Amino acid sequence: MLALAAGALGGAEPRPAPGMIRVPAGVHRPLVRSITDAAEVPVAAFDLDVLPVTNARFLEFVLANPRWARSRVKRLFADGAYLARWAGDHELGSNAPPDAPVTDVSWFAAKAYAQWRGARLPTLAEWEYAALASPTGPNGAQDPEFRARLLRWYSTPDDAPGRVGQGTPNYWGVHDLHGLIWEWVSDFNNSLVTGDARGDGGLERDLFCGAGAAGARDPSDFPAFMRYGFRSSLKASYTVHNLGFRCARDPAPTPR
Repeated sequence: MLALAAGALGGAEPRPAPGMIRVPAGVHRPLVRSITDAAEVPVAAFDLDVLPVTNARFLEFVLANPRWARSRVKRLFADGAYLARWAGDHELGSNAPPDAPVTDVSWFAAKAYAQWRGARLPTLAEWEYAALASPTGPNGAQDPEFRARLLRWYSTPDDAPGRVGQGTPNYWGVHDLHGLIWEWVSDFNNSLVTGDARGDGGLERDLFCGAGAAGARDPSDFPAFMRYGFRSSLKASYTVHNLGFRCARDPAPTPR
């Protein structure tokens, strides 16, 4: 009774929104960094979608925000393959099952969806920190079976993604961070220091090509290198047949 009263007065920590789970604070160790970058990036506690955003959920967004319909979206915000699997503006069709993750969505579209939900895209550090967890522990790098499963998926040709939530959740209770689709993060374009001119003296050239492995945290982490390279190839308007997203949110302040 006393505990219930304390919760009613605001002593209990607010719970994540439905469909989200609280990932506790921790540390992200970047795969590749320059000599001036920190070896560890603190990650505050955050809420994360248990599942990737599905076609059905994204359709709700499109119906509420007509400018994001396939035939109406501006090419500045999504390329010509936007929602290519859908049968029409408001029709999913057989190639886009409602309980499969939405793909062929740009970063702009994913960000707009997240804002519509009162959320945001996870940062690279948050996503990598959450995705490091295996089903049995917070650090999957120490789980040979988990690493072998990731290698099999990253080295297998892509098929149409199946239904969300069919596998075993990771240690935090999050599904499908691996083995289904790639996912947008808010700061995907921070993966590399970039420059247009070949003579650009501001480039961190040790971060490019094979030199990146020399200073890598774990040169044997092939899946992390795959994600690193994939993100570095993206632009915010790109859409990819196996690229989707999920939402994150900062925990609500504890009432006083």
